[in-house]
Amino acid sequence: MTVAVAIYLFPDSEVLDFAGPYEVFTCANRVFKRLHPEAEDIFRVFTVARDSGLLRARAGLEVKPDFTIESHPVINVLIVPGGVITAELERREVIDWIASQHSKTMLTASVCTGAFLLAKAGLLRGKSATTHWEDIPDLRAMFPDLPVRENRRWIDEGAVVTSAGISAGIDMCLHLVERLASRELALATARQLEVEWHDNA
Repeated sequence: MTVAVAIYLFPDSEVLDFAGPYEVFTCANRVFKRLHPEAEDIFRVFTVARDSGLLRARAGLEVKPDFTIESHPVINVLIVPGGVITAELERREVIDWIASQHSKTMLTASVCTGAFLLAKAGLLRGKSATTHWEDIPDLRAMFPDLPVRENRRWIDEGAVVTSAGISAGIDMCLHLVERLASRELALATARQLEVEWHDNA
């Protein structure tokens, strides 16, 4: 079965927050196909945004999403990056979409301040989470009932996984490759990416 991995994009998304996971899953797919040339793709990766057309990520990089939240394929794994999330927190349609997709996905994961969006959507009730070290006080203040843990690269709570900032999203996604496929593939992907995988959260 091919796992459909969707990465949500929004204006002022942190570039490595979405590009890192994108690279991990697409590279894992290439490595898997090299090991199993006759097998179907193990991952299908695409991006989703609130609107169609170009948007500017953090520092001005222009990106064009593959689909909108109104028109996208079935999502098995949803990745929500961080960045400047102030406006996204106020977009009811985005929060509702994240909550709705989570009810259908195998798992939903966040990188960095994407945890704020997961918390706002109600995905972190009764779970612990992490985010970028700089944003931990704000996450605790905004969601006082949420156990926010420091000094963790990622936290796996089953259907919800959160990671610390920026490069930690790569570690988390390698962990997800291990979860969804195999440790062998995760290690081979890390080697292909020349990443020192911090594989113990």
